[in-house]
Amino acid sequence: MTAPEPRWLTEPEQDAWYAWRRMFPLVNAAIARDLGQDSGLSEADYDVLSVLGSTDGHRMRISALAVLMQWSRSRLSHQITRMEQRGIVRREEVPGDGRGAEVVLTGAGVETVREAAPLHVESVRRHLIDVLTPEQLRTLAEVGEVLRERKGLTRKGQQPPPAPRR
Repeated sequence: MTAPEPRWLTEPEQDAWYAWRRMFPLVNAAIARDLGQDSGLSEADYDVLSVLGSTDGHRMRISALAVLMQWSRSRLSHQITRMEQRGIVRREEVPGDGRGAEVVLTGAGVETVREAAPLHVESVRRHLIDVLTPEQLRTLAEVGEVLRERKGLTRKGQQPPPAPRR
C-alpha cells in the first residue's frame, strides 16, 4: 500500500503560510517587548490579568482559564504561582466543590492591569491595528474566527455544549 501523494501548497498558499509564519512572531515579539518595558509584565502575566479583569468578580475557574488560554493546567498553575508571589492574583477554593479552584485578581492585580492596559493598547495599535486598513482588519478578524471555530472553541474559550441527541 503506497502513501497518498502529499498535497503540496500552491504558490498563493505558500505565500499565505510564510506571511503568517513571519507576521505572527514579529508582531507578537514587538508587543511583548513593549509590554515588558512599559509595565514590567510578561505576555503571560498580561494574558491572565486581562482575562480576569474582564470577568464578573475578576475571577475564573482555573480549569476554564486553562481552556480559554489554550494552556496546560500545569503551565497555568506555575504562572499563577509566580503571580501570587507578586501579590497580583490569589487562588480560592470553589464553595461546595472540594476539587475546584478559582484564580482571583487582587486589588494590586486590578491596579496593575488598569495601569498596563492603555500602554498595551497603544502598542497593539502601533504594531498591528494602525498598520492595516479597515478591510484588512476585517479580514484578519474573519480568519481568526474561522480558525477558532474550526478548533471547536467559543469566544470564551470553552468547548461548545454537545448537540442534543435525537
